Amino acid sequence: MKLSVVVSVYNEEDNVIPLCEKEYEALEGIDYELILVDDGSTDKTVENVRKVANSRTKLLIFNRNYGQSTAMSAGIDEAQGDYIVTMDGDLQNDPSDIPAMMAKLEESGMDVVAGVRANRKDGFVLRKFPSKIANWIIRRTTDVRLSDYGCSLRIYKKDIAKNLGLYGELHRFIPVLAKLQGAEMTEVNVKHHARQHGESKYGINRTFRVMADLILMIFFQKYSRRPMHLFGGWGIITFMIGFLIDLYLVIYKFATGEDIWGRPLLLLGSILILAGIQFITVGIIAEIMMRTYFESQNKKTYRLKEVFVGKD
Repeated sequence: MKLSVVVSVYNEEDNVIPLCEKEYEALEGIDYELILVDDGSTDKTVENVRKVANSRTKLLIFNRNYGQSTAMSAGIDEAQGDYIVTMDGDLQNDPSDIPAMMAKLEESGMDVVAGVRANRKDGFVLRKFPSKIANWIIRRTTDVRLSDYGCSLRIYKKDIAKNLGLYGELHRFIPVLAKLQGAEMTEVNVKHHARQHGESKYGINRTFRVMADLILMIFFQKYSRRPMHLFGGWGIITFMIGFLIDLYLVIYKFATGEDIWGRPLLLLGSILILAGIQFITVGIIAEIMMRTYFESQNKKTYRLKEVFVGKD
């Protein structure tokens, strides 16, 4: 199969029928499958999909709401196409962009083509402005240079999509996860429509979750295979500062005979020593967990792009 389109839907009863119709129209002539993942909808989303589904449509139904990352991961696991597209089910992404994105992926030789909502139809204060700030922060901290991290419309080569490792709410950081596999990415402008039916599932409250996930992404990117370099480094620095503070106070005590008990500097030194020991301990535990993660599943800490064998 050439193409798998994965769409996660949650309470989109008014959107799924026109969504499917647009998919069928846009992908005519392509060997594709449409995988809809219902993330525990409580309205008529499932019922409406059943009405319009054709032989190329597959519906995965969750028993409850798990979140977009889990829904996307389930759809990708089910996908059989050489290329896998992810997109939202609210009709703001346009299926007519998919053939051009697939052509771009094939002609460029890239692993991922990401959509950029060039003319985004969202409110400025609650959607566009926070998104611009988040995009800038993610670019600066992860060094993954994409213009629009919030656009779900992307197309991946199968081996990249199948190994993303989506957990929690990491769908926002799929480009970073792909980059960890050595994926090469490019961007294209895509159409974006204002939401016509239903309510947005995103709000300003997601900002704090994004920032927490960003810290996790930075750790994955820089220290997931060598956690001791992070925790051990900070532990040694913290321990040495605390040790030098307490050493100074001990020398001062013997030199002057003054009482040093209860001084804030003594407490600071002791706290830093304990913190340093804790950092080093956490580093050792993280290192053991990392080795268990790879060795228990026979995973490799590397990914081969190609194996070339010469001929006589």
